[in-house]
Amino acid sequence: MLDIAEQLHRWCEEGRDFAVATVVSTSGSAPRQPGAALAVDMDGTAVGSVSGGCVEGAVYELCQEVLETGEILSRRFGYSDDDAFATGLTCGGTVEVAIVPVRVGDPGRPVLAAALAAAARAEAVALAQVVEGPPELLGRALCVRADGTHSGSLAGTAGGGSAAAGGGPLDRTAAAEARALLQAGSTGTVVIGAEGSRCGVPLALFVESSTPPPRMIIFGAIDFAAALAEAGRFLGHHVTVCDARPVFATPERFPSADEVVVDWPHRYLDAQRLDGRAVLCVLTHDAKFDVPLLQRALRLPVAYVGAMGSRRTHLDRLDRLRAVGLTEAELGRLRSPIGLDLGARTPQETALSIAAEIVACRRGGSGVPLTGGHTPIHRPAPVLSGSPAG
Repeated sequence: MLDIAEQLHRWCEEGRDFAVATVVSTSGSAPRQPGAALAVDMDGTAVGSVSGGCVEGAVYELCQEVLETGEILSRRFGYSDDDAFATGLTCGGTVEVAIVPVRVGDPGRPVLAAALAAAARAEAVALAQVVEGPPELLGRALCVRADGTHSGSLAGTAGGGSAAAGGGPLDRTAAAEARALLQAGSTGTVVIGAEGSRCGVPLALFVESSTPPPRMIIFGAIDFAAALAEAGRFLGHHVTVCDARPVFATPERFPSADEVVVDWPHRYLDAQRLDGRAVLCVLTHDAKFDVPLLQRALRLPVAYVGAMGSRRTHLDRLDRLRAVGLTEAELGRLRSPIGLDLGARTPQETALSIAAEIVACRRGGSGVPLTGGHTPIHRPAPVLSGSPAG
């Protein structure tokens, strides 16, 4: 549900009752990944999606049912001769959905509201909910923060397990597993409390992670950068445009950027703390900027480093980078000329080609046309398993 946190946080603030259906697992060709959610309030208003349209109608009705009964439901939708057209999931995959009521006065609402509020503020937070286990524990949740503190409880009342007390063994185990997924920026199901451990009966926890947006830093205040900033923001990045020339690096020229910085690119990069999701796009194609910048960028554990320029510029750039000590392995990380071959000409088309390459790198795509291919369109999410810490 954290993927629609802003809307649901508003509903909590407004005192609305609602139900949330969350995809907890998928197999085969499924259009949405675990964590995708659809919510319905008492007025019938719906936000979000669990299948890109395939089973929305059926899930909408289940949400309304859960709002009336207050009971947690779990449903699996898949393709078969009997149900393909009834549910609309004709893509050949299956999705399992958990539907949870979030009503004013429900003991678990404060925990869910805390997680939604943190996610809406773009803070790092994980929500761990019991999706398999004893009936009395289904739906219980923990809100886990980046420092390991948590609120809620799986074993006791929803208000138990405070950050100060640390909760019991089950809560501490669940919080540790959720924090590990949060640190990795992952969403998935873990099993804790395996038979024989002090935590008791095995429980399946669905852990949703919400992390601050990944960084996209664009170096070079040119017209291509303006189009790329718009594309980056559309993809959910926090976008920074950096250039040493104050006459070009202005907020007015880059309205889609979250920030515009006037500084030498390599000096600005040196001052940043970047994680493994960060994307660096070098559009300056000027050796006095590119070489010191790429010398540093290619040694950082970031997701993507791309540089604009012709093939001749690229070869000259490689020679200059070798001269300052970069290894062939480090140079092999450079995406240059930047972007996929779309035949792009305009700044908008070029931004699209760069964005497409970034997505392909992040998702493991080949970048080739789907027409005539034989690989799955929707790659399955990784299956996560947690070892009992108790």
